[in-house]
Amino acid sequence: MSDEQMSTGQGGRTRRALLTGAGAVGASVVLAACGDDAGTDDAGSPTAGGGPTSGGPPVSPSADAGADRGAAALARTADIPVGGGRIYAEKGVVITQPTAGEFKGFDPICTHQRCPVANVDGGTINCTCHNSRFSIADGSVKAGPAPRPLPQKQIKVEGDQIMLA
Repeated sequence: MSDEQMSTGQGGRTRRALLTGAGAVGASVVLAACGDDAGTDDAGSPTAGGGPTSGGPPVSPSADAGADRGAAALARTADIPVGGGRIYAEKGVVITQPTAGEFKGFDPICTHQRCPVANVDGGTINCTCHNSRFSIADGSVKAGPAPRPLPQKQIKVEGDQIMLA
């Protein structure tokens, strides 16, 4: 009798039958998790009780209207306050609006010890790990131990939609 045919002592089931059954159970769990995405954003994160950023409202489904044009919208221009910004960690970008109608994109990872930035407040993008602060206009270091500015991310504005370029 081979290893694959060896009886496990449970009603004559083979090891192969048990492994096949375990695989089927695992696959059904994965498929069930994919079945309903209500209440999540396009990254699978819950949308109830706040948005995809620190302290902002949830981005409405219309913000994904850019998906029909080949690029998914990150936000609407109205979502980004003048003199401030929002962090879209799951999209890997911080979007700021230093002056009315001017939008900038930056990497959300601090250049000091690679902590994610925590908020945008007081005209700076702030990392609370070691208190580095970066300009919302150009990503330059304003305070803290960060050795380099935040790298810029290319974004584009089409109508009222902001997306990665």
